[in-house]
Amino acid sequence: MQPAPLPPLSLYIHIPWCVVKCPYCDFHSLPQRGPLPEAAYVAAVLADLDAAQATIQDRTIGSVFFGGGTPSLFSGAAVASLLAGVAGRVRLAADAEITLEANPGTVEAARFQAFREAGVNRLSLGVQSLHDAALKALGRIHDARAGWAAMEAAAAAGFASFNVDIMYGLPGQTPDAARTDMEGVLAVHPPHLSLYELTIEAHTAFAHNPPALPEEDMRLAIEEQVTQIAAGAGYERYEVSAYARPGQQARHNLNYWRFGDYLGLGAGAHSKLTDAAGTVVREVRMQDPQRYLTATDRVATRRVLARTDLIFEFLLNNLRLTRGFDEGLLRARTGQGLTDLQALWREPVRRGLLAWDADGVRATALGRRFLDSLLADILDNLEGRKDRPARAR
Repeated sequence: MQPAPLPPLSLYIHIPWCVVKCPYCDFHSLPQRGPLPEAAYVAAVLADLDAAQATIQDRTIGSVFFGGGTPSLFSGAAVASLLAGVAGRVRLAADAEITLEANPGTVEAARFQAFREAGVNRLSLGVQSLHDAALKALGRIHDARAGWAAMEAAAAAGFASFNVDIMYGLPGQTPDAARTDMEGVLAVHPPHLSLYELTIEAHTAFAHNPPALPEEDMRLAIEEQVTQIAAGAGYERYEVSAYARPGQQARHNLNYWRFGDYLGLGAGAHSKLTDAAGTVVREVRMQDPQRYLTATDRVATRRVLARTDLIFEFLLNNLRLTRGFDEGLLRARTGQGLTDLQALWREPVRRGLLAWDADGVRATALGRRFLDSLLADILDNLEGRKDRPARAR
């Protein structure tokens, strides 16, 4: 019997530093203290990649994503050195999507050009709002003018695509304020939008000192409005928070949502990798940048996904997609068929949260609105199965 083909592989490079840590951010990031150790960090990431060669072997990498933190704090020369080192060690697809996150206030037009010359072909801009009061409430270091300037510079820099992040449900926000944010962003014609509701995550500054957010009815009105404005401007909502013009979907993020593989390099980066036997392993790199610079083995933890975890993580990602998933993808990633897991679909279908038909399984509009609760119920169902294996710890 032929082994199942391995999932597509992406590369994620984590740059952990930022100017200040935003009070809502729950990603691994550290405030910048003095000059960044660019050369040493590039060398460490490439040494980490060398150590991972036996794991990824000769697989082709279809996309690269620089995330953080604030990757745009790095110079174009450092990014160029990283990408050249990657290209010299692994096989990059000829049309690889290479994305770099950038925050207004840490970039200018000349730096965008340097990133593009380094090989970056897609930017993701953390604009968040075009209202100064909202940006201040979010703890952002830039103002609305800097947000406008960054979008206009990205549009003029010749990237194959760029994304703009906008948040809604902000402290004191009204539907009118959300509408003007959307109208301002759409005036620049970004190929891709990420529209996120502000949520209070554990272990953030906002969790300890939460701001006053709009009431539920107001938040739902704002969400409906930004969604309608995006649709009216020709953007397809292909994932819970992702909207794209035709042909401009984020290929790197789609690989995550379709439960593909990714190698994460850099302090605090996460990986999900499948071996030739079909075993799925999650790795986390050590978080302390100073230790990461000098360590021999930079992997802090490794965990094999048990069957229950594998199924749940597949659903956690794929149910975010508007189109959901089909039989072929479910079987390729988990070894299970749609009817094998029908006990998971039956009740959510009855409640109108999931649709299950010949095309596969997908969350309905109602299911996407209550996705966290839906997934919690699915996890409870999975863990209640009599044939469940012991969960990996």
